[in-house]
Amino acid sequence: MASRVCLVHYHEVGLKGKNRAHFERILIDSIKAACAAFSLASCTRISGHILVTFSVPGEAERAFDVIRRVPGVARVSLAFHTNRDPDEYCRAAVSALREAGEFESFKVAAKRSNTDYALGSLELNAQVGEVLCGAFPQKRVQMHHPDVVVHVLVVQGSVYVYARSERGVGGLPVGSAGKVVTLLSSGIDSPVATWLLSRRGAVCVPVHFSGRPQTADTSEYLCQDIIRALAPSVQIGRLYVVPFGDAQREISIKCPGKLRVIMYRRIMYAVAERIARIEGAKAIVTGESLGQVASQTLENIAAVNEVVSLPVLRPLIGSDKQEIIERAEQIGTYDISCETAPDCCTLFMPRAPETHARIDEVHEAWEAFDHDEMIDRLVASVEYVDFESASYRRPRRFRERHEELAPAPFAERRPREDEPSS
Repeated sequence: MASRVCLVHYHEVGLKGKNRAHFERILIDSIKAACAAFSLASCTRISGHILVTFSVPGEAERAFDVIRRVPGVARVSLAFHTNRDPDEYCRAAVSALREAGEFESFKVAAKRSNTDYALGSLELNAQVGEVLCGAFPQKRVQMHHPDVVVHVLVVQGSVYVYARSERGVGGLPVGSAGKVVTLLSSGIDSPVATWLLSRRGAVCVPVHFSGRPQTADTSEYLCQDIIRALAPSVQIGRLYVVPFGDAQREISIKCPGKLRVIMYRRIMYAVAERIARIEGAKAIVTGESLGQVASQTLENIAAVNEVVSLPVLRPLIGSDKQEIIERAEQIGTYDISCETAPDCCTLFMPRAPETHARIDEVHEAWEAFDHDEMIDRLVASVEYVDFESASYRRPRRFRERHEELAPAPFAERRPREDEPSS
């Protein structure tokens, strides 16, 4: 009797040469972590695919969309797993074509991974095709650009038959490209930038600069909601929160109004770099898009970059807002980002921010306050929230320090419905 399984296809992972097995292991671990809520029976490599099986009927169908969103997955197919019995795999082919929905044309694409099965690919095509023509007499066989392709894959003593196959997110599995720190706000852009780096295999460690205590802490909880929306396919292990409101107020008093935003961002980058050093991260990631706002001109980007020595990655730098919104909708963060939340991005904003900063004026404003002391103070005030993640490794230094520095009830900080908001 046929059972349902998911067949995972990969592209970039398969091009890794001698390192291919390493990437495959990481991808298998990512799929296992994403499917933790399901009755996963096995997740193993078979002939250029990853086979995912479940012990409870119906769970392959439910896990299908979750697996499709795992970075490194190029395509997922919902297949019937049968023995090498022609009656079994031909019945499975009829079932696969029947659940394909509306179609007018089809073809069979058979493949065997070795020669220990008597029938070759062309003979399998003819055998299964004859059964399908009998079951669907009103439909026509079309070899080029058919509406539906029924795949028959003979591998290691079994046959896998499928017609439903959907494209995954592609890229590389999370954990295969090192660790990065991302500047995460509750807005639209930075969650997309975080997701894009995850899709390239990076373990992302978000840092959120909150306007607290000058604003409410709503944005902090929206960031947590964003992290949960990305799961389980993209798992983030820790969110750092920096209460930034008082530092912004100090900068707004001591620095020229038009350079406030640049000063804010220089401090944010410096704090993020300190966290990155502790985490062992190799780069800082932002959601900036060239020219989108005043702080994202080439001159201002250069003025901010000079305070850090780590690379600053900007995956959205050439994207327009509509492209970013479309991606946010695809990954499930857009609706959360549209919720209103005061944060550091809107706090003490000047009426006319500088768009083409002169570096000598930036240096003069930078020396107008004790930036080193402020950076030390902010790093000492860092809080964090941990989430379930198979790819994230917690730094020992922060795990030890924050038992006394991070307020234990941070996860309970959100006010109850019967309490007045701050």
